[in-house]
Amino acid sequence: MFEKLKQKLKQVKERITKKIAPEPMGEETPEITAGTQPEALSVEEVKPEIKLEISAEERVRLEVPEKKPVVEVKRKVPEIEAERKPVGKVKAGVILPEKPKRGFIRAVKRVAGRELTAKDIDDILWELQVAMLESDVAVPVADQIVERVKMGLVGKRVGIRADLKKMADEVLSDAIKEVLRSEHEVDLIKIIKEKRAKGDPAVLVFVGINGHGKTTTIAKLARYLTKRGFKVVLAAGDTFRAAGIEQLEIHAKRLGVDIVKQRRGADSAAVAYDAIEHARARNLDVVLVDTAGRMQTDVNLMDEMKKIVRVAKPDAVIFVGDALTGNDAVEQARSFDQAVGITGTILCKMDADARGGAALSITQVTGKPILFLGTGQGYDDLVEFKPEIILNALFGD
Repeated sequence: MFEKLKQKLKQVKERITKKIAPEPMGEETPEITAGTQPEALSVEEVKPEIKLEISAEERVRLEVPEKKPVVEVKRKVPEIEAERKPVGKVKAGVILPEKPKRGFIRAVKRVAGRELTAKDIDDILWELQVAMLESDVAVPVADQIVERVKMGLVGKRVGIRADLKKMADEVLSDAIKEVLRSEHEVDLIKIIKEKRAKGDPAVLVFVGINGHGKTTTIAKLARYLTKRGFKVVLAAGDTFRAAGIEQLEIHAKRLGVDIVKQRRGADSAAVAYDAIEHARARNLDVVLVDTAGRMQTDVNLMDEMKKIVRVAKPDAVIFVGDALTGNDAVEQARSFDQAVGITGTILCKMDADARGGAALSITQVTGKPILFLGTGQGYDDLVEFKPEIILNALFGD
């Protein structure tokens, strides 16, 4: 899940780690401060040998015997005694002052790190922005993530023992965690229990684009609820699609739950109404209403969906989206929310989603939470959504 986005975020994390890493401390050139004198050098005696060769004419003139050895002249250089007054310890020929030198202080500051400025991380933020957009994250959501990362890095000072990889993980994961949260909390189990306490069934209507897994998701949710002790009835409201009713019948039979249906082409709102009355008569807990898939741009079908919602008076309208469609799923959810007011989202095919754009964007765009994630074809491949699932997929080993 999210393999491509995970790889892109890994590259961004590496850039962040390098950017906030303390500068390596190179060798400092010793500084000679005021009041510090270099160590005097002891000068040994220098006794150069000077050989004077005399020509024959000169020997005659000077009356020097022919076989007289060459005169060696030796000069003695007096030892120089330099006055020195050490002001500190002597090491490697350099006098170290008792107090730390300015150069050493600068080196310590470099090791301890420096505060990052917005200019320092412009390139990282740009790379992150591109990674988000390439993963089909909605532009406003990508902007939010980038801004939160910027806030987390600007002014950051890194200590010597700081875990830089962990720090980069935290900055990115905190930014993404924020966009996965919704101000509207929805607990379907709580809704069902409250309705049952009143003697009424909870009604859940499912909407979405045709072919995005709505009917299969209804079957998965039926299994999820029956395993928790709730009695469920399915309403075959997709009377438009060929074999749509038959498909839901097969699921009902396999799951051992009731189903209410009419002929193909019947009024979907009437099917939903009959299912609700059936649940009341049989003292059932939940009615799951299937509807025909429709594009958000089809005005007539969207009006029909509004009619179903008016008749059924659902406790929750759930948008079922295909995670593989990325930003398209986000725009679809926005359109359905504007038309009938969705309560939350279930994203299908999360196990095959390499980009993650829909999962990261849909909550912020609609303002409604993700309720469940479809992770496979089996009835049990439906997991309750938690932000940690996405974060582990993106930042886990």
